[in-house]
Amino acid sequence: MKNGFIKVASALPTTVVADPSANLKEHLKIFENANSNEVKLLVFPELSLSGYTCGDLFFSDVLLRNTRTALLEYCASTSHSDTISIIGLPLVVNNKIYNSAAICQKGQILGIVPKRIISKFAEEPEIRYFCAYDQENIKLSLCNNFVPFGNRQIFLCKDLEGFSFGVEIGSELFSPVPPSVSLAENGALIIASPHASVQYVGTEDRRRTFVKSQSERLSCGYVLSGSGEGESTTDLVMGGHSIIAENGTILSENNSFERATNSLLISEIDLELLSHERKQSDLISVTDYEKVYFSIDIKETPLTRKYPQNPFVPSDKELKLERCKEILNIQAKGLCNRLIKARAEKCVIGISGGLDSCLAILVAAEACDILGRPRTDIIGVTMPCFGTTVRTKSNAELLVNELGAVLKVVNISDAVSVHFKDIGHDEANRNVVYENAQARERTQVLMDIANTENGLVIGTGDLSELALGWATYNGDHMSMYSVNADVPKTLIRHITAYYADISEASNKKELAKVLRDILDTPVSPELLPADDGGNIAQKTEDIVGPYEIHDFYIYYLLRYGFSPEKLFRIAKNALGDKFSDEILLKWLKNLIRRFFTQQFKRSCLPDAPKIGSVGVSPRGALHMPSDASSDEWLKEVNELTKS
Repeated sequence: MKNGFIKVASALPTTVVADPSANLKEHLKIFENANSNEVKLLVFPELSLSGYTCGDLFFSDVLLRNTRTALLEYCASTSHSDTISIIGLPLVVNNKIYNSAAICQKGQILGIVPKRIISKFAEEPEIRYFCAYDQENIKLSLCNNFVPFGNRQIFLCKDLEGFSFGVEIGSELFSPVPPSVSLAENGALIIASPHASVQYVGTEDRRRTFVKSQSERLSCGYVLSGSGEGESTTDLVMGGHSIIAENGTILSENNSFERATNSLLISEIDLELLSHERKQSDLISVTDYEKVYFSIDIKETPLTRKYPQNPFVPSDKELKLERCKEILNIQAKGLCNRLIKARAEKCVIGISGGLDSCLAILVAAEACDILGRPRTDIIGVTMPCFGTTVRTKSNAELLVNELGAVLKVVNISDAVSVHFKDIGHDEANRNVVYENAQARERTQVLMDIANTENGLVIGTGDLSELALGWATYNGDHMSMYSVNADVPKTLIRHITAYYADISEASNKKELAKVLRDILDTPVSPELLPADDGGNIAQKTEDIVGPYEIHDFYIYYLLRYGFSPEKLFRIAKNALGDKFSDEILLKWLKNLIRRFFTQQFKRSCLPDAPKIGSVGVSPRGALHMPSDASSDEWLKEVNELTKS
C-alpha cells in the first residue's frame, strides 16, 4: 500500500450450479490463495455462491436458504484476515429475490448491494427471477449485526486515504447511465463488478471496451470478475472473462476460457494516480450515499504489474505507427495554420544533422505538401562552427537536398570569434559562454534570414530538452513557431524511423538512408570541438543522462505528479534490468534539480501545437512559477540515496 498501491484480484472459481456448499469450499480455497498473495480486495463473479445459471431453481427455498448459510459460513471462516471479499448471491428481502453482492471482511458483512438494473435480454432472463432495487438503503439483520442493504453505499478505508470502492453488478455496466457514475461522483475510486461472462460472438471485445471506457471516464479502477467454468451450458456459455483496469488502461486480463493461476487474476491499482486524475475531473461531488468504513493493516504492496519502459511510445506495433502518423499530421496542420495566418512565405529551419531538426524539416515538408506549396519554400540552414563534424554536416545537407528544400550554408566560426573579441572572452576557455555564443549566433542568423525571406523560424527543441532546460536561453530556446515542443526525444526517434520506412516504401531510398544515419548519430549540440578522430566529443546523454530514463520520469512527474520516491520505485520496475539503482537515482536527482531551476526558460516559450497529455507550454500545459523551490523534492531523493 506504500505509494498508493492496493492489490486487487478477480476470483475465477469453478462453479457447481445450485450447490452452495461446494461453491463455498471453492470460494474459501481461492480466498486463502488471495490472502497469501496479500490481496486486499477480492471480487467473485455474479451469483457466485449459487451459480448464475440456476434458472427457476432460484425460486427454491432450499437453494436460497443454503446460499445464505454459505455466506455466513464464509464470513466466519475468513475472520482471520482483513482481505475484503465481494461475493455474488441471490438474497430474499421482504419476499423479493435480489441479485446481490455481499461485502465481507474480518468475519462481518459490511454491506449488501442489490442489482439496480435488471437485464431484459432474452438470453439473460434475470427479470424472471430477480427484482430491481432502486430505493433508500435499509438495514438487514445478518451475522448478529444490522447490515446496510441498498445501492447507495460507498465503502471507505479508515487507514488508507483513497481506498474507496463501490459495487456495480453485471450488465449494469452496459446501461445508459451505469451505477458506477454515481458511485464515482460519491467518491469511489475503485468499482468492483461481480459479472456473468455470457459468451457469444463479440461479447469479449464489447466488455473490454466498456471497462476501459468507464475506467477512463470516471478516473477509476475497475475490477470485473466473470463467471465461467462449471456454469450450465444449457442455453448459454460462460467464458470467465475477467479484467482489472485503471484509468483507461488494462492492467491484467483473463481471456475467455483461459485458466488463471490459482484461479486468481491479480494486479495493483494505483490510488494516488486515480486521486490525481479525479481532482482534475469534471465529476460532480455528491454526498447522499451511505459511507461504510473499514480498516486494513498497512503494508508495502509488492508490485506484479509492469510499467512500460517507454510510456510515451505505444508497445503495439500497429498502434505505434498510427500514433506516429497522427503526431506528424498534428504538427504539420499546426504549422500550416501558422504559415497562413502569419502570411509567411518561407519556413526557415536550422539543420544540424541531428534528430530534432530532422523532424522539424519533415514537418515543414508535410505542411508544404498539404498547402500545395513547393518544398523550395523551406530554407534549411546549416551553420557549421567549432564542433561541427563531417558526419552531421553531410547529413544535414543530404537531408535538405533529398526533401527538395533550399540549402543555405552559413559558417558562423568567424562571426563567433569576432564576438568573443568584442566581449573579451578567451576562445581557449570552453565554458558556457563559449557554447552559448554559438547557439545564439545561430538563432540570430535564422531570424535575420527569416526577415529577409518574409519567413518564420521553425523551432526544433523537443519536450525532453525543455523539461531538462537543455536549451540556450534566447538561442535554440527561441523561434517563431516550435513544432517539436510537445514531442519527447524517445518518440521523435520512432516518428523519424516511421518516416524512413514510408520513404523507403515510396522508393525514396536515399532519403531513408540519411534518416537512418541520423537516427544512429549520438545526440549532441556540437558546441565543443570534435575529438582527434573527427567524431562527436560532446554527447548530450553523457552530460544530462539517458533520454530513456528522463522521458520515463518526465511522463509520470508531469502526467500524475508522482513523488521522487514513487518515480524511483516504478523506474526500478520498468528499467531496473537496464540501469542500476545508482544510475536511476543519479539522473532522477539531475532531472528534479534542472526541472525547477530551468522553469524560467519554459515560462516564455514560443507557440507550439499541443500533441499529448504531457507538455510544458506555459499556456496549455504547465503552470509553474519560475522561482519555485525544489528543496522538498531533492530532500526525498537524498533520503533515497542514503537508504
